Order: sequence, then C-alpha cells, then structure tokens
Amino acid sequence: MKKSFLTCFLIFSIMALRAQERPNIIFFLIDDQRYDLLSIHNHAFVQTPAIDALVKGGVDFDQAFVTTSLCSPSRASIVTGQYTHTHRVVDNDTDLDPDVPTYPKELKKAGYHTGFVGKWHMGHANDERKQNFDYWVSFKGQGRYVDPELNVNGERKVVAGHMTDVLTDLAIDYIRQRNESEQPYFLCLSHKAIHGPFTPAKRHHQAYINQLIAYPDSYSDTEENYKGKPNWLKRQRRSWHGAERDFANIDRIEGDDLNRLAQIYTECMLGVDESVGKVVSTLKELGTFNNTVIIYMSDNGYLLGEHGLIDKRVMYEESIRVPAFIHWGEKIEKGTTCSEFVLNIDIAPTILDIAGIEIPSTMHGQSFLPLALGENVKWREDFVYEYFIDPAAVMTPTIFGLRTKQYSYMTYHGVWDNYELYDIQKDPEQRHNLLGDVEYGHAYGSFTRHAKSQLPALAPTITKLEDRLDEILEQTGGQRKPLWRRH
Repeated sequence: MKKSFLTCFLIFSIMALRAQERPNIIFFLIDDQRYDLLSIHNHAFVQTPAIDALVKGGVDFDQAFVTTSLCSPSRASIVTGQYTHTHRVVDNDTDLDPDVPTYPKELKKAGYHTGFVGKWHMGHANDERKQNFDYWVSFKGQGRYVDPELNVNGERKVVAGHMTDVLTDLAIDYIRQRNESEQPYFLCLSHKAIHGPFTPAKRHHQAYINQLIAYPDSYSDTEENYKGKPNWLKRQRRSWHGAERDFANIDRIEGDDLNRLAQIYTECMLGVDESVGKVVSTLKELGTFNNTVIIYMSDNGYLLGEHGLIDKRVMYEESIRVPAFIHWGEKIEKGTTCSEFVLNIDIAPTILDIAGIEIPSTMHGQSFLPLALGENVKWREDFVYEYFIDPAAVMTPTIFGLRTKQYSYMTYHGVWDNYELYDIQKDPEQRHNLLGDVEYGHAYGSFTRHAKSQLPALAPTITKLEDRLDEILEQTGGQRKPLWRRH
C-alpha cells in the first residue's frame, strides 16, 4: 500500500514538475496586417511602440508568408499546419473537418488548458465553441467593431465597446484566471482588426488624418504599368478588389478615397498595438512574462493600391507577406532578425514544439523554434502558394504558384491568360513580368509550352519552377486542380 502511494506521489510530482517547465503560450493572430505595417519596419507614419518592444526583445522573421491569402483558408492552415489542398477549407464558408489534427487538439491531450478569444471564421456564421478549447469567446462571421455580439463560453451577449478592446479585456481575464493554476495554458487572441470595413476606436479616429500615403509605382492605370500583365488583373481594377472600387463604406472625409482608406486601416492598428501592450503589462504584473512565449502573425497581407488592387487573394508580395515574430524571455537572443521563409503552416508545429509535444505527421509545416534558438538547421528554399476561386469573388482566378528566394512564379487555372514570373531580387515590386511577351492569344495548348518555345533562354528556369511546384504539391497530397467546398 505504501509502495503504491509512493509510486502515485512520484508520478504526480513528475507531472507537476513538467507542467511547471512547460511555458505558457500566447498567440496573437491579426487580420489583414501587411508585413510593413509596424513602425519598427519603417512604416512612414504608423506608430506601434508595444509591438516594437516585443520585436526588439525577440526574433523577427522578416520573410514570413502565408500559403494562401484569404481569411478562413489561411486560418485553417495555421491551426492544422497544412496546405489548403489538404485541409480543404477553400473559402470563408467552409468549416474545418473536426477529425483533422490541430494544435489545440494536441495541446489539450498533453495537459494544456486552451483558450480562444476572437475571430474563428471557419464556417463563417458559426460561432459555436470549437473542440479542444476550454475557454471560448468568438462571434459569427466578421462580427462588428462597435458593441459586438459575442459567444462567451456558450452565452451570447452584446458587449459594449470597441471589438479590439473587448477581446483584449476578455483575454486578460483569462490570463488572470489561469495564473491561479499550475497547469500551463495556451491562448490565441485572434483579433478582428484590422479587417475592413475599417472602424477604429473613437480615441483613434482621424489620428492619421494629416498623413498622406505614397502611391505605389504599380498603381497607375496606364498602358505602360499594365504591360505584360494578365488581362484579368486589368479588369479587376474596377471590381470590389480594385483601386477604383466603390469606397462607400469608408469614413468619408474630403480628399482622396484611397488615401483615407489607408489612414483608417492604420488607425485600426493603433488598437492592436495597445492590445499587445496591455497583455504584456498584465504578464509582467503577474510575474509570468519571462515564462510566456508570445508568437505574433497576420493571417494575410493587404494591398493598398499595388498593381491597382485593394485587399488580398492574389500572389503579389503585399498580399502574401506578413509580419511574424516570437518572444520568449531569455530563451532566445534579443533583437535578432531571421530571413528564412517562415509560413502560416509553421505556426501549429512551432506551438507544439515549444510545448514539448510530438508534431503529427499530417502537418506540412516545420517548427521555427530551432531558428529562433539560433540553431543551424536545414530550412526550406521555396514554398507553394495556392488560392481557389471563390464564388463570392470571381474576379480572382484559381492560383498555383511557387515562391523561391529568387523567383515568384504564378500560374492560373480556368482562365485563358498569361502566367507571371518575377525575379524578386532584381524586381521586388513585381513590375516586369518575364513572361509578359508570350503570345498566347491564338494559341492552343498549355501556356508553359508556348512560353518555353518563345523564350528559349528562360525555358530551363520555367521547367525547373514547374517541376518544383508539382513536386511540392505531390509531396503534400495535392495537384493543380480546382477544389470545391464540402457540403
């Protein structure tokens, strides 16, 4: 009897010790924040002091990207560690298959207490508590910025205030509750901000009203600017995702509509920075800041006039490149910049790696913890981008692309049009399409066959990119074909 008691005591003691050794983890997921929208990344006027301080105290991944640039598909990739063609959340209405391995599922099995506060969006109008989250706060669809209606652990209620502030306060409540327990916790604070229609908090309204954006060189509606570009891109300029869209939903003030759109976009960012600052202050007050891992990423980038576009979905850099960093007390070297490709599919395996949990073989991503620790590890040289045509936004075709350290290669499915290829090192703004002179207007057969025939000097590069794109898709269970939503 004594032996049995002693054995149980030792087992529980070891479990308690391991629980103490495992860090708490907080993941800030921001909506539609483009990679350069931080003052530490030299934005022209936006100020983000709280976020900047975390970046300076951690590792900044300045080559972070998403593998698909649309809210729900990207969020599904984040939670599963999978490319879209595998998790099959191809639009904003499809829910995630509950049988797919996810980081909250693995965390909960390993003894973590799990919390989610904010925008879930997979399944769009469904705000029901998702499996494997002990604490749940969410809302239907995109929700609303002012006086949002929330599902708080099964109770739906309207909460007065601005959405960013409300979510932050509920997240802090959760952190304080968990501080009373020895059980490690994971919290995802998934902000609605800075998704449109942009509505900053009253205290931030018109904070940047006197700031003027610098129009990107690729904005102009000229023959020269669109030379070599696909025809669908030119037509999209006057669509909902174009720079000449209907700006009816913006805070209309005398002046240029696109400029005001950029202003209120950045004004919403002020609330996000304050949110990060409040969470950090709470952790410091509780004495848990150094044992809490903070990960930060955006689900998509955002175009502000580049290539005549607004929003995301396309494979241009402003659409797919996002801010990302990790902070972990003294565990990692402060003020470090890592320029390896870090992807949204890496979030799930990284969270599990930090928690000391085996990473499921279903995840396509890699843990970037070794990069943050300064270890010499073999890392990816390229990745696949994919976007599946959305019935609600047919102006953007299905895209299968490959991003390497030198090239950005875009192929289009179901549309009779030119592909795009850019030498990112020589042409970072993606102005000169290396495939733009291919005559495809009266052609029969694949675009690549004609491109290699008409551009023999470029043919080896095209072949290499094509083969590598298909290779990664095959390795991860995909292929270049359309996917349709599950019913």
